[in-house]
Amino acid sequence: MEASEYSLMDAVEDRMWWYRAVHARLLDALAVRPGPVTLPVLDAGCGTGGFLRRLAEGPRPAIGLDYNPAAASRAAAKSGLAVAAGTINALPFPDNTFGAVISVDVLCHAAVDQPRALGELRRVLAPGGTLVLNLPAFTWMFSAHDVRVHNARRYTAATAAALLREAGFEQVSARYWNGFLFPLMVLQRKLLARGADHASDVGEFSPWLDRLLHGVTEIERRTRLPLPVGGSVLLTATRA
Repeated sequence: MEASEYSLMDAVEDRMWWYRAVHARLLDALAVRPGPVTLPVLDAGCGTGGFLRRLAEGPRPAIGLDYNPAAASRAAAKSGLAVAAGTINALPFPDNTFGAVISVDVLCHAAVDQPRALGELRRVLAPGGTLVLNLPAFTWMFSAHDVRVHNARRYTAATAAALLREAGFEQVSARYWNGFLFPLMVLQRKLLARGADHASDVGEFSPWLDRLLHGVTEIERRTRLPLPVGGSVLLTATRA
């Protein structure tokens, strides 16, 4: 990911509506299926540490990893936790280390070898461990935002779930979220910001708009209705 995008993430991830929404869903998924609770949690591709700081507030030990050394250093400072600089293509951890692994919009990156990365995520999970992934949805939604954050792939719930099953994961669940706001996302990505030189969607929002957008995501979260579309796919799986 470009250095400028890391800077944007660092500046807004504690308050921007999308980050708060995805963090809540990750914590929900981990609460439902925690994996072996005596083992730590890995945030694989932790960026500048926004979600890692949320994990630091919980009862379990956690560790971060990011490909960018400067981002890894910033994540360590922000969260107060250990963060390694490395790639999910070759995780620098022994087998069976973690009770759960979380990874947000990382498998989709151009530099990631999907089969190899999923093999590595499975390797470092202990038996019975939980994998939680968030991935961008729908290839036809590819836009300037994806170019800015170096996304090479977008997914349907079915194709993402199939990838996890092929990698040896079991009890795979996949669902869309950010569906209530999906029409606005289509408008922004495909009409208003369709130019190749447009900025990513990460940035400052006016307080009233940020509260409104986050409020819509919370209504969606609390209804717990299965959605046919959404901006992201959230997956939970177990290592047998």
